[in-house]
Amino acid sequence: MKIRNSLRSLKKRDKDCRVIRRRGRTYVINKKNPRFKARQG
Repeated sequence: MKIRNSLRSLKKRDKDCRVIRRRGRTYVINKKNPRFKARQG
């Protein structure tokens, strides 16, 4: 999992990416391709 300043660029990498907010942190998750996981905050 990458920890990034900007998640917008990661969201655009794949059409199945979702931006989720949990416990004050922002995550990019992708069910079909788990290597696109990222966290912010």
